[in-house]
Amino acid sequence: MEKYMKVTWLTQAGLLFENERITVLVDPFLSNGKDGDERKIPVDESFLEVKPDVILITHSHPYHLDKETLDRYLLNSDKEITVLAGGAAYKKLRSFGYSHNIVLLTPHTVWSEGGVTFYSVKAEHSERDAVGFILDDGEKTYYVSGDTLYNFDVIDDVLDLVENGVDCAFLPINGVGCNMNAKDAADFAYEIGAKCAVPMHY
Repeated sequence: MEKYMKVTWLTQAGLLFENERITVLVDPFLSNGKDGDERKIPVDESFLEVKPDVILITHSHPYHLDKETLDRYLLNSDKEITVLAGGAAYKKLRSFGYSHNIVLLTPHTVWSEGGVTFYSVKAEHSERDAVGFILDDGEKTYYVSGDTLYNFDVIDDVLDLVENGVDCAFLPINGVGCNMNAKDAADFAYEIGAKCAVPMHY
């Protein structure tokens, strides 16, 4: 595997980051949702065979913290997985009784593992302690905003950590549920100096 991160979209807001040192899942949603749900998307079951080292959960809303998916990763793993989560998500994860290393990340918290530094940053969402994440693998920086609106404090948070702009930003564009629409996401990407912007959550 190359030293650069391979990034795969896993439906909804889920992402898989992997290189030769680490495998990271972000907001994995692989349970296929409920019948009749417009967000139900066919899922490649092979992604459930992934053996993550780290799982990032931006907030506790069901399409970001999906217990059915997490059970299949966290209850069946023979290795300890680090789970980094925002406030409400952290509380919910702890209530599930998982035996893995569950870590609360508030904005400006830093965690390092497998050659990657994880920075948590503010998100502006209906869940007030939702967070976004910046991943720095020493080669590139990747910003996963989670659910957020265009907000100057969020922009400042990102630029405080990555002064010259992130290499790649993953941003919601659906414009509902306290998320940016496509126009706001494009302006947001420009303001944070993103060299590449990937739309998701639409």
